[in-house]
Amino acid sequence: MAKNTDNASSEAASPKRGLFSRKPKAEKANKEPGRLKQLGQVFQMTRKNDPMVVWLMLLAALGVLVVGLIIGLIINNWVTTLLIAIPVALLAATMILSRRAEKAAFTQLEGRPGAAGAAMSVLRRGWILKEEPVAVNPRSKDLVFMGIGRAGVVLVTEGPTARVRSLVDAERRRMGRVLPNVPIHVIHSGNDEGQTKLAEVGKAMKKLPKSITKLEISAVDKRLSTLGSAKLPIPKGIDPNRARPNRKQMR
Repeated sequence: MAKNTDNASSEAASPKRGLFSRKPKAEKANKEPGRLKQLGQVFQMTRKNDPMVVWLMLLAALGVLVVGLIIGLIINNWVTTLLIAIPVALLAATMILSRRAEKAAFTQLEGRPGAAGAAMSVLRRGWILKEEPVAVNPRSKDLVFMGIGRAGVVLVTEGPTARVRSLVDAERRRMGRVLPNVPIHVIHSGNDEGQTKLAEVGKAMKKLPKSITKLEISAVDKRLSTLGSAKLPIPKGIDPNRARPNRKQMR
């Protein structure tokens, strides 16, 4: 009888072990792709938009290898220098891919609603970025996005400069009521004359002169939140979150 009960208990326990053994596989299947797979996806996306990336990567890698080989021949130890040059060559090719991938990502964003907000997403530390536009023209689909940093308040527009000016002026007046001493900068994103390209929006925001402290950034954000904002009539198809480039893959 003892043997039968032991067999029964072991049989009853075996399905449980089988169920638990399947969970790690399911969890692994739901995980994000590995680094190599991500790198491959970034490479395919970049090559599709920028065919020159392959030649630039090869040129960078070969340049490093040639320099390493020449140094090795000079010091009469080309094997060691070549072994050192190989990982450096791979690093150089990866850096070229990263830069070209970022440009390709912004190229894909051009013309899409919410692209200006996506261009701001490259900023991380020291900035409070609003994911949704703070001002919208439902008819023309012109947008104004906002970021708060050491420079003060930065408004990034999306649309023709002349047409979006009324949105910017209204937003400036609204913010000026609670932020009389905080500078409000405007950056017009786009490819027209006098506008800042999407890939340069983040750099342009960083170059603005610093006028407030880090502690004052959160205070400015709290003051702006007191203004309150009714739900904006955002046109269909605008989703700044989905429009953002995948920064993890570009790295």
